[in-house]
Amino acid sequence: MDNLWLKIKIWTKVVIISVVVIFLLIFVMENANKEITIWWWFGREVATTALMLIGCMFLAGVICTLLVRVAAKTMRQVRELKQHNANLQMRQDVAEIKTKAAMLQTKPPITPSDAANKGN
Repeated sequence: MDNLWLKIKIWTKVVIISVVVIFLLIFVMENANKEITIWWWFGREVATTALMLIGCMFLAGVICTLLVRVAAKTMRQVRELKQHNANLQMRQDVAEIKTKAAMLQTKPPITPSDAANKGN
């Protein structure tokens, strides 16, 4: 029974991949020679094929996606750097405060015998 399900699974994948490949071949054949005109800038239009336009748009989408990811990663790194610098500054401030506190002269602790002597 397990062997039957494995065969069904494999043949299902083969059929789906075959249908996708056949669709892509028909898509390329139908759009390879279709001429279209693209507005590029004011007074400028470019004539190209639909397939070339689709390929360029796909490439532009990939490039834009990469740029957005790089920008997001850079912003995250800048945020982490600011947080790291703030933590470092806070540690330096605490160390400075501790150093200043250690340099302060402190009164010796009052013992009961000292309190009795002051009263006399």
